[in-house]
Formats: sequence, structure tokens, C-alpha cells
Amino acid sequence: MRIRTAQVVEPSNFSLEIEADDLRNELARIHAAYSRRRDGSRYSLLDPATYLAAQEREKEILSVLTREGCLPLENLKILEIGCGTGYWLREFVRWGARPENITGIDLLPARIAEATTLCPSQITLRCQNAAELDYSSGTFDLVFQSTVFTSILSEPMKAKIAREMSRVLRPTGMILWYDFTVNNPWNADVRGIPRKEIMQLFPQCRFEFQRLTLAPPIGRPLARASTLLYRALSALKVFDTHCLATIHKAC
Repeated sequence: MRIRTAQVVEPSNFSLEIEADDLRNELARIHAAYSRRRDGSRYSLLDPATYLAAQEREKEILSVLTREGCLPLENLKILEIGCGTGYWLREFVRWGARPENITGIDLLPARIAEATTLCPSQITLRCQNAAELDYSSGTFDLVFQSTVFTSILSEPMKAKIAREMSRVLRPTGMILWYDFTVNNPWNADVRGIPRKEIMQLFPQCRFEFQRLTLAPPIGRPLARASTLLYRALSALKVFDTHCLATIHKAC
């Protein structure tokens, strides 16, 4: 029987410089991509498809939290990666989490500034790069990300953020992931992340996946025509483009 051995090679200073340059370039690209996003109306809850998708997402997330024994949330320490203007932070409060136990970080100062205005003052908000979290290992019970990783095109940056999310998670904690799995042909600034890639980002973890959220090009016109048809087609999961996942550290 042949036994393969692995040789550990320490990274050279040159390779570390290349990685640092890659991360700096990616940070600049993300800033530029978000500065080009002018129309936020399509993500407003006043849009029928956005509202129906939000209802479905809330139902499924609460179902997951119940199944995983996370409720009530009041004693859990929660971190959101890429919190934006704080929509999900406020949802966690609405679901029973205590504001002083919630932390949100985002790369963009303008978003943190708006979140500061919109969120309860006890929530901790920081403008910070998620690839270098300023928290001790095992700080949080629940780490959440929503459509953050698909906005990152750099593989090293995705890997670093995933490692940081795992590092700050308590051994008994859970990562809650919501993101899309397919590419958007109309937006070169994002890239879908399939299940296989999620599993590669979090090695030696256990996962549960479910499909969610009707593809927006289908959902938008359908929601305007009929709420019933939208819900019926979404329930089939055939045209759902997003993944809701729970990620646990392997025991």
C-alpha cells in the first residue's frame, strides 16, 4: 500500500506580498462596485417580489433557528458580516435578541453611518474588513452572512473571511449563510457560490442546505401578477437561486 506524505512549505515573503496586493485590489474593487449601485428601489419591501421573498426568507430562517435550538435569542452573542445599513441586525432584535449582544461589521463607512442612525444604540457597529476581525476566538454563538461572499471575487479574501468566521465562532455555535448559487449575467461584480464551494470554504464542518428565493427575473413580474402564483412556483424550488445553509464545526 502506498502512503502519501504531505510536505509543508512555508509561504515566502514574495507570496505574502502577492496575497496582500490581491486583498488590497479586491477591497478597492468592492468599494468601486458599491459606489456604482444607484438604484436601491428594487430591494425595497414596497416591491412585491422583494416583500414576498423577505416573508419566505424570514419564515425559513426562524424555522432553522427553532430546529437548531437557538431560540430564544436573548442570550446569544450574534455577529453579522457585511451588515450594510443594519436590516438583519434589526430583524434579530425583532426576533428577540438583545441589542447589546449584537455586533455588525461592514466595509463601507457610509453604510455603518446609516446603520448607526437606524439601529438601536446598544448594537455594536464597526467599519471593519471581515478578513481581519478584531475579536477573540470563540466570541460568538451565531455568525451570519447574507449575500456578502457573492460580492467578493478574490478567492484568497473569501478564504480569509471564512476562516475568521470560523475562528470567532464558539465550538457549539453556528454560522448561518444566505447567498445565491448562480451567476448573474447582468452583473459582473458578483459571482454565485455553489454548495461545493461553501463546503470548501469551511473544511471539517457539517452542513445543512436548502434552496430558497425565486430567481428575481422570474419573481418580479410574477409577483406583480399574482402573489399566489409566486408562492406556488417558489415552493417548487426548481427556479430558486439562493442557498440557506447552517454550518457547524465538526465535533
